[in-house]
Amino acid sequence: MKINSENKQRIHDVLLSDLQRRIFKQYNERTSEFLRTDEDYDTTQELLVNRILHLETLADVNDVVIEYGDLFDTYDDINVFTLEGTMNYIFKLLR
Repeated sequence: MKINSENKQRIHDVLLSDLQRRIFKQYNERTSEFLRTDEDYDTTQELLVNRILHLETLADVNDVVIEYGDLFDTYDDINVFTLEGTMNYIFKLLR
């Protein structure tokens, strides 16, 4: 399902903000084996921004959320590994 242009920027904004917050949390808590240095953190942020800015469809959003699925704790009550879970996650962010 293609995201119309009116909604695309808003989805980019909320998704980027939430995933950046989750990456920052892991970096500060040093819970990720992949975010050991400032350079790792910067590279991860750059890749995330680039990935999100090229989202065109809901399937693209789902792919990104699955790719960054390790940022979601089990207590988040978000099933991000399904298209329905991704839609509900995005709806929650858009509130």
